[in-house]
Amino acid sequence: MMHPFRIIPAVLLGLLLMVAGGCSKKTIMPYPTGNGAGAPEAKSIDYPAGQEAGTITEEDMAAPQVDTLDTTTAAGKSLGGFAISGDQNSEEYKKLHGRSSPQMQPIYFNFDQATIRADQIPRLEANAAYLKNNPGVKVVIEGNCDERGTNEYNLALGERRALNAKKYLVVLGVEPQRIRTVSYGEERPLFTGDDEFSWSQNRRDDFILE
Repeated sequence: MMHPFRIIPAVLLGLLLMVAGGCSKKTIMPYPTGNGAGAPEAKSIDYPAGQEAGTITEEDMAAPQVDTLDTTTAAGKSLGGFAISGDQNSEEYKKLHGRSSPQMQPIYFNFDQATIRADQIPRLEANAAYLKNNPGVKVVIEGNCDERGTNEYNLALGERRALNAKKYLVVLGVEPQRIRTVSYGEERPLFTGDDEFSWSQNRRDDFILE
């Protein structure tokens, strides 16, 4: 028969092993970087049955207002006032205008999405109002993406973003023949940082007057 004082160390040793096993760290795999096919931006977008890529639905219109961008300067001047001036290469100017013409407002997209965010609708409405008040003016909508994902995928995503904006302007009363679209994908980043701020600024449609 085993002596009771010999059982206690064995029990304590077993408990210590169980605690050590429970505290071991899990291995967390980081996201791939660069333009590899496994990067997050390369995942496919699933559209609801009967909805083609590049269409706008009521559900899209009521999307949660996330990643909202401030549309006023430090002095409180509205972007819709079209009176903002300054160095077009400055970070402040690029945050307000993107590469859009000064009379127009850029719109921004959620990660890996081409639908129009609810908080971007006022910007499109302002762009449509300007175009309707200036019937001789044409516009090019340039779709852009952040750098994650393959070149081919991001070109297609940028095209869907530009087409969605065009469809929205047409719904608001702008003649479709006055609107051209082009996709630059990830090829023309406005901000070159490898961080969420830069990526959020590069997921954008610009509106260039012709």
